[in-house]
Amino acid sequence: MTEPTMTEPTTIKPAILVLSSSVVRGAVGGRGAVFALERFGHPVWSMQTVTLPWHPGHGRASRVIPDEAAFEALIDDLIRAPWLGEIGAILTGYMGAASQPAAVARLVDAVKAARPDALYLCDPVMGDAGILYVPEATASAIRDHLVPRADILTPNPTELGFLTGNLALPAEALHAAATSLPTPRIAVTSAAGTEGEITTLLVSRNGTGHDTIQASHAAIGGRVPNGTGDLFAALFLARLVGGASDAQALRLATAAVADAIDAAASLGANELPLATIQDQLLAPKTPVRIIP
Repeated sequence: MTEPTMTEPTTIKPAILVLSSSVVRGAVGGRGAVFALERFGHPVWSMQTVTLPWHPGHGRASRVIPDEAAFEALIDDLIRAPWLGEIGAILTGYMGAASQPAAVARLVDAVKAARPDALYLCDPVMGDAGILYVPEATASAIRDHLVPRADILTPNPTELGFLTGNLALPAEALHAAATSLPTPRIAVTSAAGTEGEITTLLVSRNGTGHDTIQASHAAIGGRVPNGTGDLFAALFLARLVGGASDAQALRLATAAVADAIDAAASLGANELPLATIQDQLLAPKTPVRIIP
């Protein structure tokens, strides 16, 4: 008689709370972030700040923004949830109204109270190419309520510029701007690098100053689909929660985003084909040059 095979019990990874936009079609906002985090094996708590049929870049469309009172009530429900201690990390992205960041901040505080080691990554989605694409009141609310609570920020240069008082922040000023903020880790996406390359700049506080790491890879031709910032934030957070070093997390997240862009170009897709390349989210292939 054959003895039964014994297997090790599966370890449940910490849940990750995602508060961001949702689209019916595509992989931008919370939709792409949730997919990536679940592919890494994390249970995900997901709350929509706005729902759209597709990314606005594809054409004008309806926006369904939760009623302020209903949004606050749902936040209150989550704050009193008996399972709040399951959450090991929080990711916030696009905010649909200026009233939302203050409500979300209350939830962040509650999660931190239940689990002080929970990481909070704030992707301050508010603009690009030197302009804001959210109302200034919403951008200001993100700056005032969410940014001060963040353990990690993932702004692009325009967003970093808004947070530090200069929307038209030049490339040579990105490092100084990042070091002027008190956030422990700031990953500046789409930072200027060597010609023909795409660079992400990570500035981390240490005991006496700052550590700086650059991750660069060859630029990929063609139009880059929307959602790369959302995907990077989710992947970077997943790697850090999984115990990767800053350099490892930066390299692997950057490489996986590059894989997604390359796959979209190869397929002629106008959205990131995350389902098609889901295994590469875990084991990316694009070579990334790390400069400490």
